Amino acid sequence: MDQFDNLEKHTQWGIDVLEKYIKFVKERTEIEINYAKQLRNLSKKYQPKKNSKEEEEYKYSSCRAFLATLNEMNDYAGQHEVISENMTSQITTELARYVQELKQERKSHFHDGRKAQQHIETCWKQLESSKRRFERDCKEADRAQQYFEKMDADINVTKADVEKARQQAQLRHQMAEDSKAEYSSTLQKFNNEQHEHYYTHIPNIFQKIQEMEERRIVRIGESMKTFAEVDRQVTPIIGKCLDEITKAAESIDQKKDSQLVIEAFKSGFEPPGDVDFEDFTQPMKRTVSESSLSNSRDSKPESRFSGKSKGKLWPFIKKNKLMSLLTSPHQPPPPPPSSASPSAVPNGPQSPKQQKEPLSHRFNEFMTSKPKIHCFRSLKRGITLNMQGGGPEDFSNLPPEQRRKKLQQKVDELNKDIQKEVDQRDALTKMKDVYIKNPQMGDAASVDHKLAELGQNLEKLRQEAQKFEGWLAEVEGRLSVRTEPTRRQSGMYESQNTLTVNNCAQDRESSPDGSYTEEPSQETEVKVPASEFDDEFDDEEPLPTIGTCKALYTFEGQNEGTISVTEGETLFVIEEDKGDGWTRIRRNEDEEGYVPTSYVEVYLEKNAKGAMTYI
Repeated sequence: MDQFDNLEKHTQWGIDVLEKYIKFVKERTEIEINYAKQLRNLSKKYQPKKNSKEEEEYKYSSCRAFLATLNEMNDYAGQHEVISENMTSQITTELARYVQELKQERKSHFHDGRKAQQHIETCWKQLESSKRRFERDCKEADRAQQYFEKMDADINVTKADVEKARQQAQLRHQMAEDSKAEYSSTLQKFNNEQHEHYYTHIPNIFQKIQEMEERRIVRIGESMKTFAEVDRQVTPIIGKCLDEITKAAESIDQKKDSQLVIEAFKSGFEPPGDVDFEDFTQPMKRTVSESSLSNSRDSKPESRFSGKSKGKLWPFIKKNKLMSLLTSPHQPPPPPPSSASPSAVPNGPQSPKQQKEPLSHRFNEFMTSKPKIHCFRSLKRGITLNMQGGGPEDFSNLPPEQRRKKLQQKVDELNKDIQKEVDQRDALTKMKDVYIKNPQMGDAASVDHKLAELGQNLEKLRQEAQKFEGWLAEVEGRLSVRTEPTRRQSGMYESQNTLTVNNCAQDRESSPDGSYTEEPSQETEVKVPASEFDDEFDDEEPLPTIGTCKALYTFEGQNEGTISVTEGETLFVIEEDKGDGWTRIRRNEDEEGYVPTSYVEVYLEKNAKGAMTYI
């Protein structure tokens, strides 16, 4: 019994340990739930949005692998939710119920212990009382016996007093005997109770407490095993998720992705021809007539391309430089009216010994030596318009390969719509047949209107599909022709030079922003402010003034790129004669163009840097 209180404290400590473990498992389940929630949110955050540009990115194997990783992470999060649910049901809930039962059992055992303790204490008190009474009676009997013997020895005491003393002694002696018997009985009873208490009741109570404590220890051990087993149960599934992520990573095909990029951005254009060598070893005069390019038939024609931009292709030329070539006159300048030979006029071109081609014709040869290419600005504009949904219906403003893909995509969409309409029509036709055979199910005439509407829709869709298929066949035929190597004789180049440049000029006239397409007849005109697309190409300032000139004769500029002047008029020179017999002048900010060099007298500034219209 001296350790009864210690046992009570120890069992309470065991319950506290159990409750602490329950709290630990609860916090673990909360962590698992929060982790799973964060994983799901993370996976959802990076999932591709429907009908967005991100969906197109998932045609690449690396993006598909990333999407598979996101899906597996979602499943991975689900397994952590399973961990939380199993720990809650198998550990937290069960242990909480067991703790309540344990507290009740502990309370019952210690109540029985206290009751046994009180009982033995009561028996002890009864024994002490009986013992004191027996001791008191024995003392009283001894005093009475001594008093009787004293009275009996005294000769002065009467016989009656002696008899009375004798009876009193006998009575006390009898009371002592009775107390003795009672004390003996109480002592025997106490000894039995004490033996029963220490050898039966208390050991039984301690045994029950011990069993209760051992069950608590076993239960917390089992809970710890369950804690590990719950994790172990989902480990194979988590491992499978990780294996799927690894498998997705191994499925990435860099070659296939590169091929997809090539297919997506392939334009179908042929690369331009070689740039002619520019021979600067032969001296050139500052102002010469169109005959200055002597022996151009016999020697290699010089190009107006400056060595400053040798590495550039013509679609990437700055706007002013390209326009100056495209809009310059395509024929030799006329001779001045007041002289038999242009050489009689100051600054006029010398009379050529043989007719030479203007430099613009040489540029035409460069353009027509390969299939015609869109200028980069038009290409950029076409792609942007189609991205914004404002391009032509036949996508004619796109590069050939991109146009073919767009047309193929449109044809596929129309075919899907046609199939959907056909399925609806077949379903309605079957429904109508059912109504005809079973009039009680519905009116067959009610389906006719819908069938007629579907028929009209089908006809429209088929016409639309036929139109796009025609465009697609045209583009595919043209691409197949382009892929075949073709060789043209030099005479064919000469005969097509003027036609090609004139067509280019007409295309540019028909479109205010300077864009053109391969088929003008099929082009839908889309007017877009040039500033929206030309910011990076129009950053070049207007050509600076390099001098002045005075018109010697009246010139009517009727061709494209020329400007009319009157005799005696003074104008600004912005580009000197480069050997083709034309000088570029400006009247004001909005009026500039070319005039025959022989029609004007040029006064160049000493420190002026001429506007070198080189490519």
